[in-house]
Amino acid sequence: MTSLLEGAKKLVTRGTEIGARISALEAAAAASRGRVDDDLVDEAEAIAGRAAGRLKLSAQHTVVGIAGATGSGKSSTFNALTGLELSAVGVRRPTTSWASACVWGTEGATELLEWLGIPPRHQTTRDSMLDTRREDASMAGVVLLDLPDHDSTEVSHHLEVDRLVLLTDLLVWVLDPQKYADAAIHDRYLAPLSSHADVMVVVLNHIDIVPEDRRESMIADVRRLLDQDGLRQVPVIAVSARHGIGMPELRAEIARRVDDKQATRQRLEADIRGVATRLAEASGDATSRALSEQRIADLDDALADAAGVPTVVDAVERSTRLRAGRATGWPVVAWFSRLKPDPLKRLHLDLGDAAASLSGRSRTSLPATTPVQRARVDTEVRALADDAAAGLGRPWADAVRRASTSRLPDLGDSLDRAVGETDLDVATIPSWAGVVRVLQWALILIALAGGAWLAVLAVLGYLQVSVGDAPGLGPVPIPTLMLLGGVLLGILLAALCRWLVSVTASRRAASADRRLRSAVHRVTDELVVQPVAAELAAYTVVRTNLATMLK
Repeated sequence: MTSLLEGAKKLVTRGTEIGARISALEAAAAASRGRVDDDLVDEAEAIAGRAAGRLKLSAQHTVVGIAGATGSGKSSTFNALTGLELSAVGVRRPTTSWASACVWGTEGATELLEWLGIPPRHQTTRDSMLDTRREDASMAGVVLLDLPDHDSTEVSHHLEVDRLVLLTDLLVWVLDPQKYADAAIHDRYLAPLSSHADVMVVVLNHIDIVPEDRRESMIADVRRLLDQDGLRQVPVIAVSARHGIGMPELRAEIARRVDDKQATRQRLEADIRGVATRLAEASGDATSRALSEQRIADLDDALADAAGVPTVVDAVERSTRLRAGRATGWPVVAWFSRLKPDPLKRLHLDLGDAAASLSGRSRTSLPATTPVQRARVDTEVRALADDAAAGLGRPWADAVRRASTSRLPDLGDSLDRAVGETDLDVATIPSWAGVVRVLQWALILIALAGGAWLAVLAVLGYLQVSVGDAPGLGPVPIPTLMLLGGVLLGILLAALCRWLVSVTASRRAASADRRLRSAVHRVTDELVVQPVAAELAAYTVVRTNLATMLK
């Protein structure tokens, strides 16, 4: 990044942040990978790589590419601009089989030519010719390329043109009066480069063979075609490379572009803006958003229902009533409750988190999810995804929907595990129930002691053994009071505890409901929310960086 920004400082004028735009393009392309069309993402990454590479090279040179069709006079124009016969000239067949370069000013140009892929044997240094003509001085800093013919029958030739068209800072398209309307150049090059109007010049060559009374109308026709291609700002210069007509104007136009040091920056910005515009079109113009909390809550409810949370909560309440009722009920009849099955044991949920893992059980015995419950889950997942994808471009909307369902096959096992591993805190009876149990047994023992006392008195009376009257409390003998009081107080205490058992069961059920729903929410977050949020976060990265590139 340091070298990139250092190169940016050489190329940009005040207020321009080309380095930041390249970084933004890299980030947007990375975030778009797997969501937006791969060809577009590949192009974005390639442009970012080319731009970063260009920033590290000479900022004192402007790469000017001369391109055209067979017989257009492209090489003649190149020779006329250099003042040397560097390129072979022909009219019947392609004669430019490779790119040739002529450089005005060698300092810093070597690495640039290597980056362009121009071998040394095809390079000419203009200042090595000891030519100090004024027009050559105005071309200082130019790297002039004569590209192969774009309509060559040799595949390697037009592939080379395609490669170098992407690397040049300023493009000079040479048209022939007889073929200037050829769709090959308009459809393949000019129209697709409509966003690059600031770094293009169109030359109508061989103007000398056109009758003077037709020249203006022909130039106007070329202008019309360029306007149709979206290139209204591109200048059209009529020249005759052979006779030098219009060459001073062409040279001056190139010199002007080179002198203001804007061509390289404009080319890079045009490349970035062009691909950024296509990324923006693919992504849509919706603002970045977060998932709706209400949608998440609705999905949690659907998953909790599908996971059997209401069933478990009901079992917790009934199990608490059963266990606490057994502990606090009158011991004489409380043992009958042991004949009733514990609802939590039937669901394999009675041991708590640690004991469940020790037991080796991997699944609960909750009822299977019903079709209605599955349909509700599907509906809520779809609603969450649709809400998140609203307004997004189709690729991103599809990515959000794929993310929302990508881990649904794991949902059943994850929910069952979440419910099974949740500590419901029902393994022990409430502490107050233990106290009541002790009191109940104490009352039972008192009643038994009173009953035994009365039994002894009855036996002794039957045997006519005089032991006197039993001590009493008022008119009631103490043994009788112990027997009746122990039984009556035990029954009364059991009746009073029924209310406490009910309150405790309700509280434990509410606590279990909260714990279970929290566990279900973690499953929702892991399997649905996080994947969707990741797509929305990537979309935010793209939108943020697109704003940087398109501002």
